[in-house]
Amino acid sequence: MPNYAVEVKDLRKFFGEVRAVDGLSFSVGEGEIFGLLGPNGAGKTTALRIIATLLTPSEGEVRVFGRDVVRDKDEVRKLISYLPEEAGAYKYLTGYEYLSFMAKVYGVSDEAVRDGVRLSGLGNALGRYVSTYSKGMKRRLQVARALMVKPKLAILDEPTSGLDVAHAVYLRKAIRDYVRKYEVTVILSSHNMLEVEDLCDRVALINRGRIAAQGTPEELMSEYRAKNLEEVFVRVVGDALGLD
Repeated sequence: MPNYAVEVKDLRKFFGEVRAVDGLSFSVGEGEIFGLLGPNGAGKTTALRIIATLLTPSEGEVRVFGRDVVRDKDEVRKLISYLPEEAGAYKYLTGYEYLSFMAKVYGVSDEAVRDGVRLSGLGNALGRYVSTYSKGMKRRLQVARALMVKPKLAILDEPTSGLDVAHAVYLRKAIRDYVRKYEVTVILSSHNMLEVEDLCDRVALINRGRIAAQGTPEELMSEYRAKNLEEVFVRVVGDALGLD
């Protein structure tokens, strides 16, 4: 039997009459980089927040390394780090002070801060206040914060949002190298299909709160006779985009 970092079974989440997630099931292997993709409103962020223990499911079950996200919420939180799409940082701290502060919050050593410095690639800019950073610089700092604590599971929602091409390439390599070195499991959500192809071992496409397709990028491109994941994405969820 494979070792699963995350198991999601028949997950549903209702907001009044709205079914944000409607029978979602998938699993993520230990040490895997797993992409959770879909159009806006498909239920990705809701699912990620449930896995991160920030929302309670209406129905179904979610386990993180065998711990139930409802009954064992506190234990799950010790195993994960979560980077939302719209994450903030303390603007009146320098970048270095921010990483040091977050290391204390997570109870990790100065080595983690040094890892964060390397991961961010911000160099001397870490001595400046976060309030002076561009959106891309803040994102690099936040990704570094999420990974430097060596979580068993990192949940990254749009990790390279706001980055130019060169810095996005740098950060993708930093993520890939770091998670392989420390055997961190990652669930990643992104609208950048090049990023997904580059980083993810397997992907699941969500449409209307359910899994519409799942497999390795290569398997999906072969199944849908597509040149890239972008074509797969459009073919699988085109109805939700008004393209059918």
